[in-house]
Amino acid sequence: MQDIVKQKDRFLEKLEENAADRTAFRILVVDDELSILELVKTALETLENYNVEIASSAADALEWVMDSEKPFDCFLLDIQMPEMDGIELLKQIRILPEYADTPILMLTAMSDRKYIDHAFLEGASDYVNKPFDFLELRSRIKRAHAQVEARRKAEVKEQHRLGPDRGWAQEREFNFEDPLSLEGVKQSLRYIEFDNYVAQLARRKLFSSQAISIMLHDAKLFYDLAGCSGFRSVIREMAHGIQSAISDLDCVFSYRGGGVFLLIIHGRKVSDFIVSSNNLGEYLGAQIRQHISDDRIEVLVGNPVGLRVLSRTGAANAVQKAVTAVQQLENELCKAEQNAEAYELNAAQSAHAKDQRSIYETVLNELYGEENFMMHR
Repeated sequence: MQDIVKQKDRFLEKLEENAADRTAFRILVVDDELSILELVKTALETLENYNVEIASSAADALEWVMDSEKPFDCFLLDIQMPEMDGIELLKQIRILPEYADTPILMLTAMSDRKYIDHAFLEGASDYVNKPFDFLELRSRIKRAHAQVEARRKAEVKEQHRLGPDRGWAQEREFNFEDPLSLEGVKQSLRYIEFDNYVAQLARRKLFSSQAISIMLHDAKLFYDLAGCSGFRSVIREMAHGIQSAISDLDCVFSYRGGGVFLLIIHGRKVSDFIVSSNNLGEYLGAQIRQHISDDRIEVLVGNPVGLRVLSRTGAANAVQKAVTAVQQLENELCKAEQNAEAYELNAAQSAHAKDQRSIYETVLNELYGEENFMMHR
């Protein structure tokens, strides 16, 4: 009897182990310092139920990726490594379809902005500087995973709604406020990665920058009239136009939903760009109309907002202030258009009343004018 009980207990333990293996969050940590690898592995497996694998080079990491039967759920990559650095490894991982959205965090001592920019533009989800706090690292990993999972669930839900025969990745419907990914557009970041990028600038006190917002005028009306496909086309044309306008600037941008783009511009040419931004709206509108024939298309550019703040909250507030600036411009323009329409209506009504009076006076004159009056005597 005792043997049967022991066998049952061992069987249950084995089931639990198998279930844990299936559900454990798999992380691959890549660093050429073995002490860092062992420290991160021990800490993450202790703090959470993570299954952590380690690789001491990019080549070993790629071997892990190719040979693993179950995909990894997250990557932590050092940048400075011999032969192939972490950013090149990041590019190689992102090429693989199954890792297009997997959280990839750079875990590095490199704090210069050129590394931060390069990593995010090549597809990094977040950027963590050494030395780091393990509780903070765990928090960043969990947040990145939760955000990606939410994005995946939304896409899968939409795929099921449209059915298997629809090219949902290109044609799926979306709400007006939804941010859209701009694959293939240089210098652009997705919504989540853009927020993490701004937060990293704040952590490193890198604030010699300006935030500028760009909006499609009457975007909601255009969305309602043109539908998802037409609206997506205009947003992509705006993105390509922005990329063309900023191609020689130190700049990144993101589509935030609701017809609004946000730009972060760095360096000495910021002032030159701000001066020329008065013409940027006209330039972007002209660029879009070359591809999409619609006279309703107009682009607004908000006033720039400096990121000279002392906290991540302050940086986020500055970015929001930039969005508010273009929204206020939109409201002022809408009021001006409404006033112009009211003026035209009043003018038309006045002209109509004048015409009516003129007709009335003509009739009276014909009936009771001096000539007619004398003829009837």
